[in-house]
Amino acid sequence: MNYLVLSSSVALLLMAGKQIDSGRQTTYEMPAQPVMCHTDYPDGSMNAFANDPAFWALHPSPLPLAYKAMGEEVRFATPDGKDAGAYFIKAKKKSKKWLFVYQEWWGLNDYIRREADTFYGDLNGEVNVLALDMYDGRSTTNPQEAGQIMSSVKQERLESIINGASAFAGKKAKIANVGWCFGGGLSLQSALLNGKKSIGAVMYYGMPVRDIERLKTLKCDVLGLFATEERISKQVIEEFAANMKTAGKKLEYRIFNGVHGFANPSNPKHDPELTKEAYALAIAYLKGKFKVG
Repeated sequence: MNYLVLSSSVALLLMAGKQIDSGRQTTYEMPAQPVMCHTDYPDGSMNAFANDPAFWALHPSPLPLAYKAMGEEVRFATPDGKDAGAYFIKAKKKSKKWLFVYQEWWGLNDYIRREADTFYGDLNGEVNVLALDMYDGRSTTNPQEAGQIMSSVKQERLESIINGASAFAGKKAKIANVGWCFGGGLSLQSALLNGKKSIGAVMYYGMPVRDIERLKTLKCDVLGLFATEERISKQVIEEFAANMKTAGKKLEYRIFNGVHGFANPSNPKHDPELTKEAYALAIAYLKGKFKVG
């Protein structure tokens, strides 16, 4: 599906500038810093869309939220020598069960903390829940800035944060993953990086990894909860399913009749009914993986 990336990259050149409407025609004033136009994006990355105003339009600024989280902020070491942060809710009793929660492109905000708390409660407090800060303390409510932050984060740093979190969880940890949008792709990448520690991954409308050889290294199955959209399209999802089958891995997925971000309560286009349906699938899957009644 290279044409998808190419068309998005071309859109970056045409659309990243400022739109000027003279009343007779619409032109674009290009930004001072040229937009990168290439296909050298990491496999499973959403960077091809990060600076596309049409993709920004799918992410209206989050609605305000006043939320008192039940967990705590923690720091841990990462292999690249830097610390990383996360929001952590510790299991009621000592446990090797861990759920890694991956943010949307806004960053680690109170909506993600609330989702982490919800998973913790519905897993009966038997699972350690760690919501990773993949932006190293940055977050925003501005779609353009979110795209800039997402595209600026290096793949090597993302992997280092995941590997640091895995070490924080411990050598004997059993890790499942869940994430939305940017974090949906990271959920799958986390499952790949965590190897034998991985017991499952839930992807909410995230970009799949296409490399079949990488997919062959997966040690768990995957649950995909996708939207009806242009970029992570039915064709992209069906290719992912075919690649997983070729790799000898199990994928269960559903394409919901909702927009990208339909399960995000901070999104003005949030669909509560579809969110409920998707969450029922996600929590049943995770309860099965963690053997939680």
